[in-house]
Amino acid sequence: MGDVKWIKLSVNMFEDEKIRLIRSMPEGNSILLVWIYLLVLAGKCNDSGYIYLAEDMPYTDEMLATVMDMPLNTVRLAIETFRRLKMIELDNGCIYISNWEKHQNIEGLERIREQTRLRVKRHRNRAKLKKLNIETLKELAKSHHIKEYEKMMKDQLIQALDDVTLHETLRNALEEDIEEEEEGDKDIYIEPPTPYKKIQDLFNSICKSYPEVIAIGSARKRHLQARWKQFDYDVARFEEAFKKLEGSEFCKGNNDHGWKASFDWLIKNDGNMIKVLEGKYDDKTKGGGSPDTTDSKYGW
Repeated sequence: MGDVKWIKLSVNMFEDEKIRLIRSMPEGNSILLVWIYLLVLAGKCNDSGYIYLAEDMPYTDEMLATVMDMPLNTVRLAIETFRRLKMIELDNGCIYISNWEKHQNIEGLERIREQTRLRVKRHRNRAKLKKLNIETLKELAKSHHIKEYEKMMKDQLIQALDDVTLHETLRNALEEDIEEEEEGDKDIYIEPPTPYKKIQDLFNSICKSYPEVIAIGSARKRHLQARWKQFDYDVARFEEAFKKLEGSEFCKGNNDHGWKASFDWLIKNDGNMIKVLEGKYDDKTKGGGSPDTTDSKYGW
């Protein structure tokens, strides 16, 4: 996950009704300390508010009590209190901070958004360059008649066009001008909407061995939005991943570890779906044994 070093706490935190209710309870201040601990742990994981020791290894109450150096009963009371007040959610045993964006490192988020924006820009630049007629560009460069690239020197452009790494060199040479050209329209770029229902229906129709996805709540929407962008807005990648998931005996629970995949596991972070698509959980066709999970979430 990204490198987030801090989280936000509102100066009005103690005026919040839920916080005031917690402080009025027996052991209220201790429960509030547990809340701060959970926010910090979620910040360390930096996975959309999820809290875990390792992927698919969520904290148990006992583990949290040890980490926080607090009585187990206090931790359990705190977790139940937060759940009732809808400050946390439980996703397959994993604690998730509701409204996590309130506590996010905004600078870290902006950095991620900027990286995404640049990735989309590079994709659009490549698409534009593919449309250029190279021979025409050479002739225009020799006669100095390329208006939009007038800042470039003739010799540099011709050398770039003749280079064996033509597409990369040309892209770098023209980057400044293309950025200026796109400056006016970058703010109106609209990303394709996430097809939540289509993805849900695909999963339910393909992954018959897994629990049916009944609804797409806010947490699932956030994860699906992230995966939709990650895989270049291509619903076919989801269909491919679902087919691999359904075809994997390991993911269906036929393993020595008592673990079974799920829809939420697949979409929750930027690594699990990649592993499935790369075939890390495919059944072995010869020699038996388990799939290659040497770099999986378990570290086997």
